[in-house]
Amino acid sequence: MAKKEIISAIDIGTTKIVAMIAQKTEDGKFEILGLGNAPSSGVKRGVVVHIDETVSAIELAKEQAEEKAGYRMGEVYVGIAGQHIKSMKNRNSKYIDNEEISQGDVDYLHDQMSHTPLDPGEEILHVMPQSYIVDSETDVTKPVGMSGRLLEANFNLVIGKVASARNISKCIERVELKVKKLILEPLASATAVLTADEREAGVVLVDIGGGTTDIAVFYNDVVRHTAVIPFGGNVITNDIKEGCSILLRQAEALKVQFGSAMGDTAADDKVVTIPGISGRDPREISFKNLAYIIQARMEEILDAVAFEIDNSGYAEKVSAGIVVTGGGAMLKNLPQLIKFKTGYDVRIGYPNQFLVSESDEELFQPMYSTGIGLIIEGSYGGATHGSRSGFTFRKKSAGQGVGSGLKEKIQKGWSSFFSDDTNRF
Repeated sequence: MAKKEIISAIDIGTTKIVAMIAQKTEDGKFEILGLGNAPSSGVKRGVVVHIDETVSAIELAKEQAEEKAGYRMGEVYVGIAGQHIKSMKNRNSKYIDNEEISQGDVDYLHDQMSHTPLDPGEEILHVMPQSYIVDSETDVTKPVGMSGRLLEANFNLVIGKVASARNISKCIERVELKVKKLILEPLASATAVLTADEREAGVVLVDIGGGTTDIAVFYNDVVRHTAVIPFGGNVITNDIKEGCSILLRQAEALKVQFGSAMGDTAADDKVVTIPGISGRDPREISFKNLAYIIQARMEEILDAVAFEIDNSGYAEKVSAGIVVTGGGAMLKNLPQLIKFKTGYDVRIGYPNQFLVSESDEELFQPMYSTGIGLIIEGSYGGATHGSRSGFTFRKKSAGQGVGSGLKEKIQKGWSSFFSDDTNRF
């Protein structure tokens, strides 16, 4: 009997740490053997800021998953996100010696991307081919075997800070695990919730987490653009706390149980009563007021999403619209608000298409999209989007900087959101 392949993954989020242990079935589906959850307090906007607190949460989630699965975790696939993540485009070319393009020629161009000049402290996380040019023939997708003298390739590079990646690895190693590969979280989520038809037709994946909103744009089954917006559901919770003068935990409960993304559709005559603090009088909060607070912040997040879609250059080509996932996707009336703001068709992405039918229904929730996507990516070695690169923690020499990847509009219009000094978070 063939030995079962056990795949382990850890999703290090701003609000929660998720550990998963899974195995792939004969029909290509995945059975989640063990699931662990732990509150996350050592991560801010997708980046580890407190090692000890993050380690404790990972340890708790790991122990839960191992106990349920009956297996020990060893090498794990881990998600990476955060404000430091950016994309850049690059091109390379190669003259063909024997006039027939081989796989070695294609691999050479791919591998040469590792020599791209970066800012100090940066490293390439993913290298994703976009298209090839053979002599004067453009938009070639599979050049191997073609005749030609000059092969050119366009690439999309995902770049991140080495220090952030090292801090993730340090946390994983502290719980006696080893990072098999770091995978960009929106790519993992996309793997879990998007269909092949959507990726071909053109689609935008929007993953709304606690600390970040992650974006991936697909067209012709290729990742064309990725972005990490450094605010998510936690900002909305904080707005409710400040706007209603209540505790943070009360604000989160209000958002989840009674919140809506559209103020005009909220009931005029419904209120929820919040217990007063330390014997003080209770406070009544109207559903409509709560919804308007949520809508105001969500519209700002969607403005940033719309900018990234436009920045991708594929705004007119995403005919499958937007798929929204992550814990924030469950906000009432969110799909309607997204369609109203962007004009795109919208659906909620549930990570159930690759799971066995007998799976616990809890796993079908959008909050587990990244974790399940990491499992799927892990089964293919993290190469489902044409990427074969990962963080190697090489020392990079200072060279030509690639810049922040953000245009002047972002720098001016969104500077208050990207600043660590802002009180909006």
